[in-house]
Amino acid sequence: MFINNMGDEEGAASKLFNTKVLLGLVAGAGFSYGLYKLIFSGGNHGKKREDAARNISMQPGSLLERVSGLPLVHEKSDLTVNGSTTDELLSKSPNSLEPHHLEMLFSLLQTNPDPSARIQVLVTLGNSAAFSVNQDYIRKMGGLQIIGNLLSDPAFDVRVQALNALNNLSMNATNQEQLKVYVRQVLGIIETSHLNSDLQLAGLRMLTNMSVTNNYQYMMKSSITLFLSLLVVGNVILQIQVLKILVNLSANPDMVEYILRSQAPVSLVLLFDSCTNTEVLLRVLTFVGNLKDWTTSTHVTEILKHNKDSLYSVLYGDSSELHQKLPLLLSHPDGEVKSQVAKIMT
Repeated sequence: MFINNMGDEEGAASKLFNTKVLLGLVAGAGFSYGLYKLIFSGGNHGKKREDAARNISMQPGSLLERVSGLPLVHEKSDLTVNGSTTDELLSKSPNSLEPHHLEMLFSLLQTNPDPSARIQVLVTLGNSAAFSVNQDYIRKMGGLQIIGNLLSDPAFDVRVQALNALNNLSMNATNQEQLKVYVRQVLGIIETSHLNSDLQLAGLRMLTNMSVTNNYQYMMKSSITLFLSLLVVGNVILQIQVLKILVNLSANPDMVEYILRSQAPVSLVLLFDSCTNTEVLLRVLTFVGNLKDWTTSTHVTEILKHNKDSLYSVLYGDSSELHQKLPLLLSHPDGEVKSQVAKIMT
């Protein structure tokens, strides 16, 4: 569940600098995957977020304010949706909204040309979608497609909030069947977004939910190298989100061979260090532990060994630094880290 508080992004210039430095480290380790898309993509991602409540004609205490928790500007009091004033949205709490309230919000979302208004409505719909009853209502009224269409909106923050809303909506198994059509588009957004941006993180959150079951994991096979690359160059928050996906994928025996065949940066082994954030370290150890449980034919193993750029070679090849790094982690102060290391080494 993701309750949106619409925090400000860091400056794009700082992110761009950090990405170049980190990507240089990856390239220096012999990794050739094209992460330049993460750096040189266009857009106004570095602009400060506009006040999402600006020009929204809602009353204080309205449904929008109650669900999203954001203060609203109330310059007007006569805005109507299908002939009903927004005051009519006051009667229900977020966890018991009725279909006609949501229909009013979707009508506002589709008819208001102001990006800041669409952002506010998406925040509201996303927060209301944290409740299962609203997830069903939104699907039945065609709301998944309406929100999904906004993934191509020209406004950066509209795309962010559309992904945040889809993230909460994807906690519903029935919704996932419809939302699978957006998986490849979201993967493209993650690949072309600025490193560590809100947009990239929102996309990863949605894919985390979509990867919880085995049903749609096959749609992410071609992006495993992207995930491994982000794991090396991303900040701690991004690393944790990427690892949630990788752990989900690695728990599926049918996905393990694809993971091990995927191209991976040699610098990935640098994460197996006491200096690595403990939560990141625990998750990367869980990921490798899942891979260790996989068994295959000698023929496939030989093929993997000869692919020097594969994750298999990076982790288990004769020249891999992992063989020296794992024993050192047995003295890590965290007991769970030591337990995970012992599991991998046995």
